[in-house]
Amino acid sequence: MIKLIALNFIWRERLIKFALLLFCLGLWIKALYLFLFPMLILAWVIDGGLLRLKQTFTEPLVQAIVILCLMLLLGLLWGDSPGEGRHKWTKYFILLIFIPFLSLLNKERLPWVIGVLAFGYLGVLSIGIYQWVAMDALGVPFLNISYLSFSSLLGLSVILAIYFACISRSTSLRILLWAIALALLFLQFNQNGRGILLATLATIPLLISLQFRIEIRKLMSILFSLIIVTVVFAFSSSTFQERFILAKQDMAQFQQGNYSTSVGYRLAMWDVGFDAISKRLYLGYGTGNGEQYFDDVIETYKGGIYRGLPEFHSTSHYHHDWIEIGMHLGMLGMLVFAFFLWSWYRMFSAQKLPILGVTLVSYIFFAGLSDTFMLYTRIPILLLVVTAIIVCWQREKFSSMIQEKK
Repeated sequence: MIKLIALNFIWRERLIKFALLLFCLGLWIKALYLFLFPMLILAWVIDGGLLRLKQTFTEPLVQAIVILCLMLLLGLLWGDSPGEGRHKWTKYFILLIFIPFLSLLNKERLPWVIGVLAFGYLGVLSIGIYQWVAMDALGVPFLNISYLSFSSLLGLSVILAIYFACISRSTSLRILLWAIALALLFLQFNQNGRGILLATLATIPLLISLQFRIEIRKLMSILFSLIIVTVVFAFSSSTFQERFILAKQDMAQFQQGNYSTSVGYRLAMWDVGFDAISKRLYLGYGTGNGEQYFDDVIETYKGGIYRGLPEFHSTSHYHHDWIEIGMHLGMLGMLVFAFFLWSWYRMFSAQKLPILGVTLVSYIFFAGLSDTFMLYTRIPILLLVVTAIIVCWQREKFSSMIQEKK
């Protein structure tokens, strides 16, 4: 009987590790999500996740994700046509996968997860670099990863590399991490994601300022060096220069009344979005109604100056995290989204990592000012996975320290 129980435990543990392995490898392949998510949830149930649900719900980020999803479901009640459109808003519910993933992590499984995630990340990065060097391709076409998602991945990598370089006590490791960060930043300069790049460049000085706020001389020298590096990268990147020139041309055309450009389209959507939210400030237009509202209102808004935009680009979202959630749920949604970001910070702060928490949340915030960052398929999930790993690592570290003292 004891042997049978032990055998069942072994096979259960193998199944759970296999599910975690496939999940971490499959993060990069969107077509596998319909298989990976149910598999991870099944592993969570087998592991007794439902019995630990009360404990899991004590986590600030878990509470915030659940509240956000519940508010979106509630918003269906006052929407006129939630069944129409491309249903981009349903991507918010992908965030719920954080619950089983976090619950499944423990001391024994953590090395597996870190190893497999690192292996998959290095594979994606290698393919992206190869396709950029050999084919002059943006993003990772082989895995159907857009240049925006790849640029977001590079930005996150740069920020994490700089953070760990700042806290490392080893001089050689600090030098290596800074070199990696600069190499990845150069690669990001050669992607087309202007808004994501600006989010990275805005987050880095914040991180360094928080880390070295007492050591003023070191802070100023690092910031000055980063300014020089940024200028050098900007002038050495033909892709960045082309996008910068294109942005100037788009602004000039916008001022002349031509809104069918990348910048013009965003500014037009933000204009309509801010005006719409001001008219239904508290509850918005209901979940799933933002797309249809834009297509309907541009026929008459400001004399119909944006009437031709759906021909330039089909309406799917508002290219701005706060406008997007505001269209769905108004100020209620914005407050819930702010609580979501605050709770994300609290997850790190509770583990004595406030600077990392501020940094990652700031990156999400800045990235969401030029696009609907939280509606990207892969990167928000990757951020949640990284959060769960770091939180679990810190808890195991504190637990080991307490046991040693005993």
